[in-house]
This record gives sequence, structure tokens and C-alpha cells, in this order.
Amino acid sequence: MKRLLSSVLVALCILSFAGISAATNGDNLIGIGPISRSMGGVGIAAPQDAISAVFSNPAAMCFGPFCPGSGFDFAGTIFMPTTHTRITIPAFGLDTGRQRSDSDLYLIPAIGISSPISQDLRFGLAAYGVSGLGVDYREKMDLDPGTPGNQSVYTNLMIMKFAPNLAYMVNPNFSVGGAIHINYAALDLAEGQAPGYSAGVQLGAIYKSGPLSLGATYVSQQKAKHKKVANFDAAFGDLQMDDLKLGSPQYFGLGAAFEPVRNVLLVEANAKWLNWADAAGYEDFGWKNQWVFNIGAQYKPTPQVSLRAGFNYGRNPVRNNVLSGSTPPVSVQGKSVPQFQYEILRLSGFPAIVESHITAGLGYQLTKSVSIDLGLVYAFKKSMKETGTAAFPDGSGGFVVVPVSIESDLQETALDFGITWKF
Repeated sequence: MKRLLSSVLVALCILSFAGISAATNGDNLIGIGPISRSMGGVGIAAPQDAISAVFSNPAAMCFGPFCPGSGFDFAGTIFMPTTHTRITIPAFGLDTGRQRSDSDLYLIPAIGISSPISQDLRFGLAAYGVSGLGVDYREKMDLDPGTPGNQSVYTNLMIMKFAPNLAYMVNPNFSVGGAIHINYAALDLAEGQAPGYSAGVQLGAIYKSGPLSLGATYVSQQKAKHKKVANFDAAFGDLQMDDLKLGSPQYFGLGAAFEPVRNVLLVEANAKWLNWADAAGYEDFGWKNQWVFNIGAQYKPTPQVSLRAGFNYGRNPVRNNVLSGSTPPVSVQGKSVPQFQYEILRLSGFPAIVESHITAGLGYQLTKSVSIDLGLVYAFKKSMKETGTAAFPDGSGGFVVVPVSIESDLQETALDFGITWKF
């Protein structure tokens, strides 16, 4: 019995490898920078600063309020997630109780630069971090007090993205752009950080006619390999540490913005399709493709003050499965994982399940060249629960099938701040 309990705890420690991000669609940020995020993450058609221009649509460098001069943006996000999990195996007297993760505060920075090269060609650069992915149930998943060291469940994924881009104005109404994404990631599954590197491209176009702007963008999949990060098939006696490939999904987005009163009222709506089902790692976890819809508005009652609000919705991509003791081991990048441990991976270790976000923000023009922006993002609580049966070794060469359950919930709050300098 003690060996069985130890195996369950090891599964929790090893397989719970990532969790939550700063107000997310899946584990993608809804937007970068306080302006975009306070408007629901929009920006494909009419981003309002260099950070969101590079992130949302690189072609926007030719049409933003930072034109025709240069601009520098610095932003930060204080991300405060609240996540819980509970795992039960009643037949063995195992119940973790509803435990709260201690990974509940992150600081995520971002910078953006926009500068003209010629009258029709502009250069941009954005660098931003994604540090808010992880769960920490250390000393809270004490299923087997008699086994030292088996009480820790800690995971953390940190990613820094650098994205230089060029935008070209084909004519006064149409621009195109492209960015190169260069990523550094570090994944820690309580075995020390395992670095990974990846790269990709983003393409975009914007058409503007009077008060109407239309935008489109495409981002390629960006896959990183983390070497010797965990032993995924330890339950079958394997002693070797395994690699894990994780890839942010390719996605395609469309946007439309309308400015009925120039420099007073702006309304934008976006739609994005994220290809989680074919992204490295996520395809192994059974994620579904996801449509994201968002809408945001900016109103300026005076030239110095900007009021912003938005809404973002993306259906939870994490598939709800049926737990069955007769299910064969699940293959995760060639490694065999018992289904119960696999579901712990997806639900307790990776509860990126929030769907609806409301956002609000405020901007103030301090001087002709300097402004500050604040934002708030709130993602409503979302829960998932799976029940059924799981098979465990009975100690005599056979298996026993017993009832089990796994449940997780997630709620997210984020505060955003930023400063813009135009020169």
C-alpha cells in the first residue's frame, strides 16, 4: 500500500508541470501591455501602443498613435491567480482536501519600441515575459506522511519573448508587417530549471479607410525542447529523466475597429483561432482548438484622459475525459503514463481553464510626450471535475480498480501599469 501511495505522490510531483498565466486564453496571454489588456486584449486592427502593436499585429506600426515619430513603452503586470485542486481515492482513504496553490503572485514585465526608418518603413521591437505559469502545493499534498520527500508538488514555467519587426506602408490606406519571435523558456518540475529555446514568425496586414480599420495576423507554432525535465514513465520502472517538447500554438486572428469620433471614441472587436490540437505537448494532453472573441472600447472625455473597458471570452480548451480503470496507458511523447496520472497532469497540474474576462483601465497624458496607463483584468472562476475509476497494482502481480476523482478550479486577477514616452 505504501508503494502505491508513493507512486500517486510521485505522479503529482512529476506530472504537474505548468498551470496558469496572466489572464489567459488557454495559457496564452489575452494581450500585452495595459492598454490592450484593459480593452479585452484587442489590437489586431488598431493597437494603441508599440507593445501591443508588435504583439497583436506588426503591420500596425504604420498607423498607431505613436506615428510618425518614435516611442518607447514600459509595462508591467502584477498577476494574482487563485487555484485549488483536490484528489481523492476513497478506497485507500486518500483525500488531499481542497488545497490552494502557493503560486499566487507574479510580476511580468514588457517593453516596446517604435521608430521610423523612412517615410514608409518602420521598425519595432517588443520584449515581454510570461512568468506566471506554475502550481505550488509543497507540503499540501501529504497523501503519504510516512514517505519523506513525497509531499512536494512544485512546477514553474518562465518564458521571455523578443520580437523585432518591420512594417511597410504600401499606400496611405494599407500596410503590411512581419516579426521574428525569439523565445527563451525555463521549465522547473522540482528537479531544477530545464532551459528551452524556440523561434517563429508573425505576419500581419492592416487596411484603414476613414474611421474603419481592418486587420489580420498569423503566428506560427513555436516549439521548445526541455531536456531531462522529469521521469514521466516512472510508474513502469523507468529510471531515466525524460525530455518534454512544448509549443505555443499557431493562430490566426481578424480584427475590426471603428472610430466614429477621431481621438475621442474607439471600439474594436477581434476573433482568433488557436490551434492547440496540433501544438507540441498540448496535442499529447488532449487540448481542443479554441476560438477567442474579444471586444474593447476607449473613450477620451478630455484629450488628457482615456477610459477603457473590454470583455474577452475563449472556451476552455482542456478536454473533459472519462476516468476508466480499463483505459490503457496514455502516450505522452512516446512515454507511457497511467490514465489517472495523466489526468492529474491535465487538471491538477495544468488548470488553464478560465473562459470569461472583464477588463477596465485608465490612461492619463502627463505631458505632451509622457503618459501613464493602468489596467485591471478579472477572469471569472472556472472549475473542472473528473470522476470514474483507476487501476493500481495490488502487490501480487494483479490490479485493483477503485473509484477516484480529480477536481481543479482557477480564478485570475491582474493589475497592469505602463508608461509611454514619445520622442
